[in-house]
Formats: sequence, structure tokens, C-alpha cells
Amino acid sequence: MKQTHKKIKEITCKSACNKIKRSMPYKWDLNIYRGCEHSCIYCYALYSHKYLESNEFFSDIHVKTNIVEEFEKQLSRPSWKGELINIGGVTDSYQSIEEEYELMPKILQILIKYKNPAIISTKSDLPLRDIDLINELSEITYINIASSITSFDEDIRSAIEPNAISSQKRIAMIKKIRKETNASTGLHFMPIIPHVTDSYENIDSIFKNAKIANVHYVLPSVLNLFGKTRPYFYKSIKKDFPDSYDSVKSSYINGRVHKQYSRDLYKIINTIESKYSVSTSYIRPIKEKMKFYNKQENSNQSTLFDY
Repeated sequence: MKQTHKKIKEITCKSACNKIKRSMPYKWDLNIYRGCEHSCIYCYALYSHKYLESNEFFSDIHVKTNIVEEFEKQLSRPSWKGELINIGGVTDSYQSIEEEYELMPKILQILIKYKNPAIISTKSDLPLRDIDLINELSEITYINIASSITSFDEDIRSAIEPNAISSQKRIAMIKKIRKETNASTGLHFMPIIPHVTDSYENIDSIFKNAKIANVHYVLPSVLNLFGKTRPYFYKSIKKDFPDSYDSVKSSYINGRVHKQYSRDLYKIINTIESKYSVSTSYIRPIKEKMKFYNKQENSNQSTLFDY
């Protein structure tokens, strides 16, 4: 793991959750931190620091110190509908600074208090610190814990995600969560990088480990390249994967992979998905588990799937 010299700035937020405008299976997004220490070369959130007068997304970490209080205010309002919240849609809520600030246990406690469903995706194994709270929440409402994994080849993984823990540690985390809680679990195979992480061997390894961990689904997604991410990504590829640089660059047009590349890739993914009998449906476990919890509570909670 590469060492970075991070600068921490404590800030306040006006609200904890932001409404999602695009069509997604969740309605709200909550981010405890701005900036992320993982330093992934493909990070789509690089642009977001321009609003905070900083260009150092990976080393200038902003902490929303009042987010717990604002979160409780939001969930306690009569107008709050108990809709699904995506925690860490921009930056990882379990990045290493969380070991110091310990905000996630308080967030989980509020979710428990208001029986509010949530989704958490991370490249860390720090959720194991909060496994008792995750288990408690999983007994009363829907909670999904997903591990984001791009490759089980550590040479590749450490080049594209230099400050994140190994993929083996991540899969061990999700396996334990699956075994010891009632949480829904997933493996987010994203982003898939053309000619770097899209080999048959790597895809097979992802699904094989997902099967071993007994996750509820694998969610594959190809890398899109927009804004500040694009030049930073290409520069990193040229440095660490010079033999693949031309092939990677030729796979994209206007920030998206060519349609034929995508069709060919998903043919391979579908074949391997069938081989291991691992679902790639992200929404199915949400619907199934929310239906179960709503029936259990005999509530009149509005559906989460009116999009």
C-alpha cells in the first residue's frame, strides 16, 4: 500500500442525504467524507473537489463533522418516507480515516433507530469492526454490504487502487458478513477496465470467489471516462500498463466503450455467470428482502421501485 500525505479538513454539511435525480433503486445518497484515500486511477469523483477549492482529491480529505446530527434530523422528520439510502456513493465511508473518526457506527445506530434500509459499498474490510451493528440492522430492515473488487491479480490491483487493501481481504470481509449477519451481500465487479481487468481468467476468478463467499449477487460494470477522470486515467495506464495503452484508448469513444466491445464482454460474463450460478441481478435481492421486511412489519411503507 502506497503512503500518502493526507490533509484533513473538518467541514459542516447542510443536510446529510442528497436526493438522487437519476433513475436508481435507491432514492438518497449519503457521503460522510469528501475525497478518498484509495487513489483509484479510475475514480469518477475526481471532479467533486472543485467545489471545495481543492484539486487534491486523494490527499485532501474533508470530514463532515456534523453529519450524524444532520442525519438524525432528516430521518426524524414526519416527511421522511424511510426510503433506501446509498451510503458512500461518491467516496468510501470506510476508507482509513474512518478508523479515526468512527462516524459509521453512529450512522448505523441511527439507521437501526429508524429502521431505515441502506446500501453500503466499500473497498475496505473495516465493516467487520461494525459487524454487530450491521447484524442488528439486518434483523429489522434491508441492509446491503457490497465489496468492490476489480481484480484478484495483486500486481494489477495495486497499480490501479494503490491505497486500498487486497482483494483477498475484501472477499474475506464479505464472506464473514454473509455468514454472520442477515445482511444482503454483493460483489461489485467495477469498473471493468478494457484490456486490463477484462480477461477471461480475471472474470472467472471474480465469479469463483463470489460463489465461495456465497454473495447474493455480482454486479459487473464497465468503466466510463468523463471529466477529470479521463486524462488522469490515461496517464496512469501509460505509466503502469504501457503495452495496453493503445488498446485501452482505442476501446473508447466519447467516454464510453464501443458497443461491440460491450456486447462481446457481456457474452463472456454471462457464460461465466451460468458456470457458477451466481446472479447478476442487483435489484432482485432488494425487492425480495424489502418485501419480507415490509410484510414482517405489516407496514404501509411506499414502494422503493416506482422508477
